[in-house]
Amino acid sequence: MENFKNKFQDYLLLEKNYSQHTVTAYSHDIAFFESFLSSQFDDNNLISVNYNQIRAWIVSLSDDGISNTSINRKISSLKSFYKFLLKTKQIEASPLLKHKALKAPKKLQIPFSEKELDLVLNQLNYSEDYEGVRDKLIIDLFYTTGIRRAELVNLKIHNVDLSNLTMKVLGKRNKERIIPILPIIAEELKKYLSERARLQSVTDSAYFFLLSNGVKLNDSFVYRLINYYFSNVSEKVKKSPHILRHTFATHLLNNGADINSVKELLGHSSLASTQVYTHNSLAELKKVYANAHPRNKK
Repeated sequence: MENFKNKFQDYLLLEKNYSQHTVTAYSHDIAFFESFLSSQFDDNNLISVNYNQIRAWIVSLSDDGISNTSINRKISSLKSFYKFLLKTKQIEASPLLKHKALKAPKKLQIPFSEKELDLVLNQLNYSEDYEGVRDKLIIDLFYTTGIRRAELVNLKIHNVDLSNLTMKVLGKRNKERIIPILPIIAEELKKYLSERARLQSVTDSAYFFLLSNGVKLNDSFVYRLINYYFSNVSEKVKKSPHILRHTFATHLLNNGADINSVKELLGHSSLASTQVYTHNSLAELKKVYANAHPRNKK
């Protein structure tokens, strides 16, 4: 079975083009389920599993206070694993064939307002040293390009083309896309590169964004950075890089951008993924409609 699990990881990485982070999460979920089988059924053979055993795991997770959203994610990992076993003819039918996802509440992501962005980018005092220039650029880049946190962390220095005002990022499933850069951001990028060149020691020279010790950024550092600066101007519960991505899409749509263009900028594979950002633009549209239509004027 260990060999099957290793081959499954290779399948996710090489054939499905999943990120290492996703592959690790899937592997943890499968190992967690295997441990449950061993403790509850004295049998950890994943190939001979039946749906009743999976159902027992779901109930156990729920009893432990795990949310339906998290349970659905874990079951998604199992589904992928059994699809792989089916594809490689290790099983004849998936034990999850008739499983239906648990109902989970849709979380409303509230974007930052234009005022909040103005306060963070134009009113806060950033230091004029390397860290201050870098921090402001990171916030502005999230807001003006809509890139994902992992895309920013892994941005390579040779993929930023200032002469053509573009940058190339590696998105989900290793899909590359070209994103335009605003002229004002290009100036910030040049200023950052000037400060970066003064760093005394650089370990990860291939990466665009670095810590002050010359090592590439990590996900938790970027999350803390965004949370820190926006805590000064916003009382929203969630202040994260993803909310900035959400803000980028919402503000574009509110100002008349075509949804298909926003889809391409975000790197979504389907329009359905982009449509989750339209509820805020619809609210804005309703406001304009109510104020402008003669039938609504008293």
